[in-house]
Amino acid sequence: MNKEKLKQILKEHAMWLQDNTSGKRADLSYADLRNSDLRNADLYDANLSSADMRYADLSDADLRNADLSDANLDFACWPLWCGSLNVMVDDKIKAQLLYHFLSVAPEFKTKELVEFANTFHRIPEVPKLKETKQ
Repeated sequence: MNKEKLKQILKEHAMWLQDNTSGKRADLSYADLRNSDLRNADLYDANLSSADMRYADLSDADLRNADLSDANLDFACWPLWCGSLNVMVDDKIKAQLLYHFLSVAPEFKTKELVEFANTFHRIPEVPKLKETKQ
């Protein structure tokens, strides 16, 4: 997706968020957003399902209530602030986030969490996690 079209969609989305009578909810489902600079983007309640967001910078983006089901977030920058709460994701993204979390917080590696984290789609390229907590 070119920058101008994305900018227009985000502008209409901002208007829609303000009063729901003007503008239009952002529908970026299936959009090619690879390498996009989405820093500080207001994507609250946006549809990003099945979007290709590899290498996208989502720093400080507001993703609350956004639908990221089946989106490709490989190598993307996930915002670690309240703006990423309540997003809708599929099991693929859940496993990816959990794998990364358990990699830095081994004290939480219970059998159930490790089993799910090891469904991470990049497991052939990275080592499987091992349970450390009973």
